[in-house]
Amino acid sequence: MAPPSDPNEKDPELVHDATRDHLNAGQEPSSKGSSSGSISASPTLQRRHNGNGTGRVPSDVGEVLARHSSVGDAASLASIDRPPSEEEKLPPSKIYHPLSFPVIALLMPASIFGVLARLGLQAITTYDGRAIFPLAWIQAAGCLIMGFALGMKEPFGRFYGPLYTAITTGFCGSLTTFSGWQLDIFESWINGTASHRDWFRDAIDGIGKTVFTLAIALSAVSFGAHLATLVVPRVPTLPPPSRRVRYALSALAVLVYTAAYPTYFRLPARYRHEATAALLFSFPGTLSRYLLSVHLNPRLKLFPLGTFVANTFGTALLGTFQVLQSIQAPNTLSPNACSVLKGLADGYCGCLTTVSTFAAEVDALDNRKSWLYVSISWLVSQILLAVIIGSSLGPGHVSRQITCRYE
Repeated sequence: MAPPSDPNEKDPELVHDATRDHLNAGQEPSSKGSSSGSISASPTLQRRHNGNGTGRVPSDVGEVLARHSSVGDAASLASIDRPPSEEEKLPPSKIYHPLSFPVIALLMPASIFGVLARLGLQAITTYDGRAIFPLAWIQAAGCLIMGFALGMKEPFGRFYGPLYTAITTGFCGSLTTFSGWQLDIFESWINGTASHRDWFRDAIDGIGKTVFTLAIALSAVSFGAHLATLVVPRVPTLPPPSRRVRYALSALAVLVYTAAYPTYFRLPARYRHEATAALLFSFPGTLSRYLLSVHLNPRLKLFPLGTFVANTFGTALLGTFQVLQSIQAPNTLSPNACSVLKGLADGYCGCLTTVSTFAAEVDALDNRKSWLYVSISWLVSQILLAVIIGSSLGPGHVSRQITCRYE
């Protein structure tokens, strides 16, 4: 057990999760033996305390993935993006509100590092004669880390809860991209690479990217959760950081993101569309997704509405930016405008949408609900891209390839 915090230290940044009542809405009330002034325990905690696992599954999503079982309540599914809470058996002094400043602050550098990792992996895995499409590497890496972090949620909470959200929502969510995956599939339908093949091969290519990405993502997140079960018993108990260290970490996180602005203007222009423009829009994309997750995911029972809205809306935005970057009329957009559009596509849309959280949610749902979630997300995204990009290709004013000039 970690050493208890100083009872005389009253840190305003450490607060109890005030949204617990909202998350537990519609769940079973507490047992009759509880006092009228106490907060009712969740069904999962009751199962743990009573030792009765009949009809209940663990609320710990990492444990659920490792055991190939499924969650049974909306609160457990919505906890994927949230900092560790009472479900991880943490004392109130170590529980952070999902919207507290330390949690939001650490999302800033985590988003930047996630984007840099995605762009770096994409550059490394893009070459002639490749056998695996670049996004497969990106989705696999992000989902593997996501599954591992889910299994390590309790140790993260006992050390410093905001680190968990920084790794899962910030880094993994920014490393993986649902909108990029959907656009990649749609470009297969329309043969956006102008490859020498017929319509049947176009269909095979799109189906292949759909099936293999799903298989890779689900396998990676499950494998990461299994790895965590081997590591957790061997993780040493680290003392929580002091108040001074926590404040310094939050300040450093803000400074790292702030530094992206002078970096955009001071580095050579050729780097803007490659990386620095994406860094500016990384945190706004991640923050938008996180807010949607916090407020909308608990709304529907066993359907992550927040993740669904973020993924589909981000896909529609990416399709719009793709059209703007592919206008055939010469000199329509300046190099700076093209760099901003590229940054919005890679940064905002890439961080607004996520495959890692999507895969964890799919893996944690039962078969019927998971297939419904996957089917609706995929179908709505492809319809949106067909309406946005397909209708623009018809008149002939938009090319199938990007025509923007960045220099």
